[in-house]
Amino acid sequence: MTPTTLLMPLLKEGVDVWRPVAVRPLSDGTHLVLGPMPDDELWTFPPGSVVASRLHTFGDGVQQLVVVPIS
Repeated sequence: MTPTTLLMPLLKEGVDVWRPVAVRPLSDGTHLVLGPMPDDELWTFPPGSVVASRLHTFGDGVQQLVVVPIS
């Protein structure tokens, strides 16, 4: 399947920071996080992780798909 983009929360930033990251949709509806992860960032889910996605409403009212753990 063709890679797509989801927003990834970054860790240890002091404020909420989200980075667009490439993911590959998998046949079961989950996504494989692609890399590489920049040396100066710490992603919540590193490259190679399998994650789910959900629609998130940001403070400005904009809704975008973000990565979340598989439940």
